[in-house]
Amino acid sequence: MLILNADEVRQALPMAACVEAMKHAYTALSSGEAEVPLRSRLQVAVQEGTALFMPAFVSGAAEAALAVKVVTLFNRNPAQGLPLIHAGVLVMDAENGRLLALLEGGSLTAIRTGAGCGVATDVLARQDAKTLAIIGSGVQARTQLTAVCAVRAIETVWVYSPTPAHVEDFIQDMAGQASVPSDLRVAASAAEAVAEADIISAATTSAQPVFAHGDLKPGAHINGAGSYTREMQEIPGETVAAALVTVDSRSAAIAEAGDIHIPLEQGTLGDEDVYEIGDVIAGKAPGRSDETQFTFFKSVGVAVQDAVAAQLALMHAREMGLGREVDF
Repeated sequence: MLILNADEVRQALPMAACVEAMKHAYTALSSGEAEVPLRSRLQVAVQEGTALFMPAFVSGAAEAALAVKVVTLFNRNPAQGLPLIHAGVLVMDAENGRLLALLEGGSLTAIRTGAGCGVATDVLARQDAKTLAIIGSGVQARTQLTAVCAVRAIETVWVYSPTPAHVEDFIQDMAGQASVPSDLRVAASAAEAVAEADIISAATTSAQPVFAHGDLKPGAHINGAGSYTREMQEIPGETVAAALVTVDSRSAAIAEAGDIHIPLEQGTLGDEDVYEIGDVIAGKAPGRSDETQFTFFKSVGVAVQDAVAAQLALMHAREMGLGREVDF
């Protein structure tokens, strides 16, 4: 069995290739070529912990994918100097069930989530989009930036976070990397960040909208990759109501994402107005209708992404000689 650590996963999952892989993952999910059970949750109450188990099987790929991701969240960890979240992805041979690889799951999740929003950007954003706004400055903000720049010729990036020092670090780390332009600018406010942006990617843990709808440029495409509960609303409800709304998994987004659930509850969005991005890619659902239309993609994250990304990383790792083989 091959073991890949976080750095090796990052080497084995170049963003452009992962974006293309996520297109397949989404179309497989929407077309019924993927088996994705509801994730199982195990409470470890004595340690204030939770373990999540997320399996997926993709049958429609050129090479089928079978994997399970395990994520643990232990609330006492930060006080002990440990990460809040640990994750691993176990890859199996889809033909015989043989265990093939174990991949560090945090890095894989960050890349595949960014790549998922890269897919939506490629499918929905205006072709002439040149200005990007990033709201947030953490790990996911970095992969959002890389993914958007992999699918559009971005010239200028505005970055906003309530912690200016984090923005400075973000810009120092990311400017000029791969397809990221060197023109990364500090925004004094979210309003300044989005004012001229053709594409906005929000990657925060905010429970309240991180910008105002009135600050948006007509025709903007918005990715929501942060808020992850029914109570958290990262994107203004007015924006969601005005936009073509797409999600990775319709059932999961309606059940889990406040950005979708809250407008539905308020009646400003109808069930019939929420489309899966896989159906848009396949031509079964509408895409952008004109240059002034707002488009919105909400990422909740689905296990089919993990399975397809892990399969891709395993293939590249073997080609590159990455990782460590162990007898199992």
